[in-house]
Amino acid sequence: MIDDMNRTTLPQAKEIAQAGKLDGIGLKRLVEAGTLWLKANQQLVNSLNVFPVPDGDTGTNMLLTMQAAYNEILHSDERNVGKVAHAIAQGALMGARGNSGVILSQLWRGFARALDTFEEVDGEILIKALVEAKNTAYKGVVRPVEGTILTVAKDIATAIESFKGKPLSMEWLEKIVFEADLSVQKTPELLPILKQAGVVDSGGKGLFIILEGMWRFVNGLPVEDASRAASSVRLSSEANLQHEGGWGYDVQYLIYARSGQALDVAQIRADIEAMGECPLVMGDEHIVKVHVHVPDPGVPISYGARLGSLRDVVVEDMQAQSEAFTAHTAPPARPAEESLPAAPTAIVAVASGDGLARAFKEVGVRVVVEGGQTMNPSVDDFLNAIAKANARSVILLPNNGNVIMTAEQAAEISETPACIVATRTVAQGIAAAIAFNPDASAEENAAAMREAAQRVTTGEITVSTRDATINGVRVRAGQVIGLIDDQLAVADDGIPATLLALLEKANARERELITLFYGNGLTEAEATPIAEAVRQTYPSHQVELVAGGQPHYYFIVSIE
Repeated sequence: MIDDMNRTTLPQAKEIAQAGKLDGIGLKRLVEAGTLWLKANQQLVNSLNVFPVPDGDTGTNMLLTMQAAYNEILHSDERNVGKVAHAIAQGALMGARGNSGVILSQLWRGFARALDTFEEVDGEILIKALVEAKNTAYKGVVRPVEGTILTVAKDIATAIESFKGKPLSMEWLEKIVFEADLSVQKTPELLPILKQAGVVDSGGKGLFIILEGMWRFVNGLPVEDASRAASSVRLSSEANLQHEGGWGYDVQYLIYARSGQALDVAQIRADIEAMGECPLVMGDEHIVKVHVHVPDPGVPISYGARLGSLRDVVVEDMQAQSEAFTAHTAPPARPAEESLPAAPTAIVAVASGDGLARAFKEVGVRVVVEGGQTMNPSVDDFLNAIAKANARSVILLPNNGNVIMTAEQAAEISETPACIVATRTVAQGIAAAIAFNPDASAEENAAAMREAAQRVTTGEITVSTRDATINGVRVRAGQVIGLIDDQLAVADDGIPATLLALLEKANARERELITLFYGNGLTEAEATPIAEAVRQTYPSHQVELVAGGQPHYYFIVSIE
């Protein structure tokens, strides 16, 4: 586990910075640092949801992927950097969760392939490894989209090629982190939905944070969670940032040079270092990235504004972050289950909540993988479920757009033949499972199940996590909202009104069956009158109410 990381390695950061080469032990330390820093910023990445819904999980998925990667080398003293990289890649593959986690595992896979069995990495090998990491990740996505983690990986690989012929040094890592940060800031210009939502790409941000953690470690800066990081600053600082107002403020911004002027990076670094703790200053004469912890955020901001044009200014209250930090604990282990009898073909489906799991079992699903909207299952979870199904062939129902790539990865390496019916919602998954015929072949079933899934429209009722205007729908934080097939569609001030508006917008009158799966703490007594209001509005329809038990969503609606 991440909490078992060997922190005795952290004081040896200067060895990496001064070595000119990187061996297996050095790579292990960098991966440890990147993972710890991602853990500290997990919720920040999770918050970068395009839609203002409460189930952002990119940060969690990437963290769990990195934890699985690090666990492969946790107790290793291997110095061969190629062998360590291959172990990291294997761990990342098995632990990959969600689209960003899968792409992250592909980056490690390409990186390891380029390192082969080299004892150490020099500049030439590192350039090849970063280029191969980018190429492998792009090849692993059927339809690559720019403005995502892929773009950030590409921009890093392109930028670092300018270092050909130079010896490996701290300047390399500084360049990588700087270019990753700039690339993340540009993602809204490449992906319009990000600009509309007012966020940067969460996967790209996660990759930047991993790399920034490595950079911080090599510079002797804290890389652990907010409360521990604040403690580290306090104990190592004579200035002591914990003043009467708390831990102070985390200030970050970019300085763009004004026309005809050049930025003095060395002078800016010296000035920022004199202002506070944890100073990070990197860049060139045109653009400089600044990060510092200070009691008064106005001081570094005013300083930067005198030098050039400030952009992407971020000010965060570290005291509030420290108080809000809570440790995550693993769920208790479940008792072992009896082996299932052999079957020709079996369905493995993903569902979150006891009610939804039960609903899938009732329509013939053999094994339910726990997960979905909030906690995406890993490749290893799928492989275990495939083995548990005890069938000659298996059909996988991911039931979430962010789980499809993970299911594909599992199917690719599974010893049991497995095919994917790429269901993007629970409602599609239920419809697909109903279409299963135990007397038909896996291929025939997959075709019939895909057709059945496409006949379903899915609605979801939840609460907005922030003010936003997306797809022409303006919502306020705390307002009840409705999504149709994963797109923000309606907003109102109550669950019944929002549900009825959603059904109207989804053209439910042209359908016959409406199934309401209730969850997110909604009781049967509360859900029943809402279902009755739907029946009164659609008297000719069959309206079913099912206890789903799903988190975050008051209703998941299947419209057929």
